[in-house]
Amino acid sequence: MNATLLSRFLPCLFFVLNVALRAAVVTTPIEYTTGGITCEGLHVVDSSRSGKLPSVLIIHQWTGVSDNEKMRARMLAELGYNVFVADIYGKGIRPQPPEAGKEAGKYKTDRKLYRERLLAGLDQLRKTSQADTAQVVAIGYCFGGTGVLELARSGAVIKGVVSFHGGLDSPTPTDGKNIKGKVLALHGADDPFVPAKDLAAFEQEMKDAGVDYKLVQYPGAVHAFTQKAAGNDNSKGAAYNEAADKASWEEMKAFFDRLFK
Repeated sequence: MNATLLSRFLPCLFFVLNVALRAAVVTTPIEYTTGGITCEGLHVVDSSRSGKLPSVLIIHQWTGVSDNEKMRARMLAELGYNVFVADIYGKGIRPQPPEAGKEAGKYKTDRKLYRERLLAGLDQLRKTSQADTAQVVAIGYCFGGTGVLELARSGAVIKGVVSFHGGLDSPTPTDGKNIKGKVLALHGADDPFVPAKDLAAFEQEMKDAGVDYKLVQYPGAVHAFTQKAAGNDNSKGAAYNEAADKASWEEMKAFFDRLFK
């Protein structure tokens, strides 16, 4: 094959190989019941991988399971993780603003209920056949960032949690003593929805409980900095920030590498 033909052929070959590799990632809706409520989560895994895999629970942002969580789940599956996207609200409940705020508020004001839904999602992850139940972490975005911290505070046996631009407050900060894994909080330094007192209280909670934690703040980033749907107007308090998005994803990957080494 001459150089000209090869130069034309290689891009096509790479495209076909990429499609084939991506096609190995399978997404399966899973219904489960908790507290009399039917929820619908998503199991996402690379079917070409064999054996038990380190596993990641994803907790959604305030509008419920969305394209953002589906995208992140696929990205994680392509990295070799077994993933389950939990459904906190219940099947078919996918509110948009301002209703989303009201729905999220139900759980932020009732942390017991929130923890029940979080633990139900964790249970479903553990039930997936590819799950290495000794190698489990949880990540969450915004509302879900608050959620993974609540999951940790519940005493759940997991290796760690990653909160992306989540609320860091806790009505019962002494629950920090229940945290068994490591904590990574990825925060927009200019996020107007998380006051300085909440940051200080979070760090004090972690220190008082002796938790192995890390708080990373991204300059110029506001709330929802990983979500393109948030737009790019920082003055609204929530906006996408490409640099913070990419840096926080790399921070999470490094965190996982340390946990699963």
